[in-house]
Amino acid sequence: MEKIAFLGLGHMGAPMARRLLRAGHPLTVWNRTAAKADPLVAEGALRAGTPAEAVRDADVVITMLAGPDALDAVATEAAPVLRPGVRWLEMSSVGPDAVRELAARLGDGTRVVDAPVMGSTDKAATGELGILASGDVDSVAGILAHLGTVTRTGGPGSGAALKLAVNTGVIGGVALVAESLRLADALGVDPATSRAALAAGPLGGVVARAFAEGVHFGTGLAVKDLDLAVKAAELPVVAAVLERLRSAAEADPALADADIAEAAAHLRTAGSSPRTAD
Repeated sequence: MEKIAFLGLGHMGAPMARRLLRAGHPLTVWNRTAAKADPLVAEGALRAGTPAEAVRDADVVITMLAGPDALDAVATEAAPVLRPGVRWLEMSSVGPDAVRELAARLGDGTRVVDAPVMGSTDKAATGELGILASGDVDSVAGILAHLGTVTRTGGPGSGAALKLAVNTGVIGGVALVAESLRLADALGVDPATSRAALAAGPLGGVVARAFAEGVHFGTGLAVKDLDLAVKAAELPVVAAVLERLRSAAEADPALADADIAEAAAHLRTAGSSPRTAD
């Protein structure tokens, strides 16, 4: 089976890498915080001390990193030692510009497949992610099948572009739900009743995400995605959400790594108290 180098073992990367290891792929793993590789090494993965060491003998490189800067740093170190014909499967949420820059850096000898994912840690663990893929998808179809269901999105970078649009909608929707409930609280509406009414309408999906448990999409990552979005287009509503989330994360550093459901709770309650009837 193909030798895989998996770089980035955060909340999403670790369960994805574990699925590939259990499918029988020879797996080498690297993470900036080395201890995060320990559970996978205990299950049979090889540990690499650097990105270059991880990719040196790989047939397929998978990156699941925090953002464009992390991808750039890893690619800078790994590119000189890649084998000819290696496939680089970029699955982070980094935006289309970063994907194009990666392809340009790696050159014609490496096939870059752009395949960011939809879904949280629960779907990563069960192999039920939605994968938005562009590029030479056929060459990595067997690997992607262990991770989820593929939607082909078009030309190079289109997967990253669509993922950014999807994430922007979800994050903005969660913020809107939080402030709708904040308004209901201020007007004295019973909290359970207001939540149920929102859940029964068009916002039902984001209401569920705003109260989700057992999943993780860090608020700091949400801020990163919205920052990429407002740099790509004029989005005044999204810019306002970005400023609210960024301010909240800066005021409470623990919130930056907390799931966006906790950010929603913060937006609903910070600095406010319910209105009482006269």
